[in-house]
Amino acid sequence: MSFSKFNFHQKIQSAIQQSGYTAPTPIQQQAIGPILDKRDLLGLAQTGTGKTAAFVLPIIQRLLDRPSGKVRSLIIAPTRELAEQILDYVEKMSAGTSLKSLAVYGGVSKTAQALRLRGGVDVVVACPGRLLDHLNDRAVDLSAVEMLVLDEADHMFDKGFLPDIRKILRAVNAKRQTLVFSATMPGEIRHLVEEILTNPVTVQVEEAKPTKSVSHSVYQVQQQEKNGLLKEILGRKDVKTALVFTRTKHRAKSLALQLQKSNFRAVALQGNMSQAKRQSALDGFKNGTYSILVATDIAARGIDVSEISHVINFDMPDTVETYTHRTGRTGRAACTGEAFTFVTAEDSRMIKAIERNLDRKIVKLANPQIAPETRNEEPRQRNAVPEAGGNAKPAAQGRPGKPSRQGRGKSFDFGI
Repeated sequence: MSFSKFNFHQKIQSAIQQSGYTAPTPIQQQAIGPILDKRDLLGLAQTGTGKTAAFVLPIIQRLLDRPSGKVRSLIIAPTRELAEQILDYVEKMSAGTSLKSLAVYGGVSKTAQALRLRGGVDVVVACPGRLLDHLNDRAVDLSAVEMLVLDEADHMFDKGFLPDIRKILRAVNAKRQTLVFSATMPGEIRHLVEEILTNPVTVQVEEAKPTKSVSHSVYQVQQQEKNGLLKEILGRKDVKTALVFTRTKHRAKSLALQLQKSNFRAVALQGNMSQAKRQSALDGFKNGTYSILVATDIAARGIDVSEISHVINFDMPDTVETYTHRTGRTGRAACTGEAFTFVTAEDSRMIKAIERNLDRKIVKLANPQIAPETRNEEPRQRNAVPEAGGNAKPAAQGRPGKPSRQGRGKSFDFGI
């Protein structure tokens, strides 16, 4: 099957071809048609399966008929990183058209956003809080919205965004088309989603299942051994890029600093950072300035880097769904992945839940002999780098520029 089946505008088809896309993914095959037919839709698919294109391409197709400068499409996302990721794709697929798009989120100038909104924008990608600020200031009018998208809906509802979403719903056109996309949809919030959809088409692609291209293993570890084990693994030659997950903002910051002191090219990404520093960290990880990104779960929803070779969950996720999101950061774009989970005695219940979701036992690996906390190591100059926003460059032995595709990703899941 090819994208030509959908009869996209020539400019969209050209953008698809220039991007190197050859065939739609399963979620795109099933969702694009109903969306083009103006049906409400609930799309359930795991991370990395192409949900963004499934709603962005039909949005552009619909808006191209009569660009108006009014907000005709509104896409709501739970994090700034995800909003920017979606905006990048909108701009990429609408290149060569007169459509204008804008991302709206906190942490940056509200005045600059308001000026852009008042100047006329066709597509807005927004986080709920900042969008409500603009609504309260009357800087934006959503009465002309024809297509509303809630992306990562489970995350938004689970994190308490529902009251904000309801306020936004009252501001948009009641006759809109509504699309809800999510990697998971726990039963307790499914009815909340169904409230805002009218006679929806439901498309489900392996809901709540980790990516098949990722295998899963565990290490049994004591809390005080984690840092040493992390450094031992990061020092392996096959570790090209690593995404390390922690439970708290403080731990993400402190762990990144510890890795930097051990001459790893590491940087933190967490909610207490300014937007400029967060963007610098993410850009640096994408372009190879940093080989290790230590992040809270905000990164699981906002990173789209196909070349990640390892995902390391330094702390055990709170839910099976979070585990799915985290491990979905590797094993992407036809690469295989390997998930290593470091567990303490208190994590046995979560491991059993993950195994039930995987429908198999997780392989237990022998724990290398690591001294508690840290151990003395030879400096790894290939990893040495300053904090995000610094002026120093990676050492010569490092991987210059954008990382090359390795064809094999690994996800080390340290469930602690």
